[in-house]
Amino acid sequence: MHILAEKIQQQDMRALARAITMIENDHEEKLELMSDIFSIQKKAHHIGITGSPGAGKSSLINRLLTHLRSKDLTVAVIAVDPTSPFSGGSLLGDRTRMNQHFLDPGIFIRSMATRGSLGGLARATKDTIRVCDAYGFDVILVETVGVGQSELDIMKVVDTTGLVLTPNSGDVLQIFKAGIMEIADLFVINKADLPGVVKLKATLEEYMMIAQPKGWHPLIVKTISTENKGMEELWQGMTSHYDYLYETDQGEKRRQLQLRLEVYELIREEIWRDVKIKIEKETGKLKQLEDPAADPYELARSWYQGWKGERG
Repeated sequence: MHILAEKIQQQDMRALARAITMIENDHEEKLELMSDIFSIQKKAHHIGITGSPGAGKSSLINRLLTHLRSKDLTVAVIAVDPTSPFSGGSLLGDRTRMNQHFLDPGIFIRSMATRGSLGGLARATKDTIRVCDAYGFDVILVETVGVGQSELDIMKVVDTTGLVLTPNSGDVLQIFKAGIMEIADLFVINKADLPGVVKLKATLEEYMMIAQPKGWHPLIVKTISTENKGMEELWQGMTSHYDYLYETDQGEKRRQLQLRLEVYELIREEIWRDVKIKIEKETGKLKQLEDPAADPYELARSWYQGWKGERG
């Protein structure tokens, strides 16, 4: 077994941090490490928190952390931050919002930059969840960048997805168009002290009547994170969904879907890495991109065929 996997199993926090750094940097030993990590999973409750910027996701998680710790539950938070397409940097602002929890040994907070990964999740998020699970946390919270079509990725990596909305923000129209409603296991109306809560709740209920979801019927929870209100109701909603998954065949079906998608993603990453290495070794290929009239479809086809031919 990889030495980091052994130390993580022994709840060595430094080993946990080092393993995540190795994952983010796509270290050559990553696949070996993750294979060992996979064998020691402990089935934490994986929860995704998504929603538009400004909906109060980080503040909500901050309050939820306090609530979970009062129940003596250990928690890992994976906060995915957007990366600048120009500098490659990331603000990692969630660290500042949750700084009161840094000295708590029962809480681990890791900000991850998207690093150009499509969607609201960093490419390494799934592996990081798995490493935190192997460490032995009871709950793993994943906060996404924001809401949009690409945020559908969250359903691929968690058990329960909470969609955070705020009254009078126009979020509902946008998420209707983006198809985000279908991934929510829980609707969280945050800032519920603002006008428009009744209208928003009625809109969500009307949507669910039209959609007629099979099996689990998404819950609607009202919270005011600034006043620490609604945290118990929020947690009860999350645990109710978790219980539903594991008391029915829906949990197994979700895990099978996630496994299939993950295997395809890993294959796609390996192919892309090999193709990229081959292209960058041949400077003549990259020079073709300097021609403004270059046909991207033809280049992609010929470069891929060339790589495939070498692989046999």
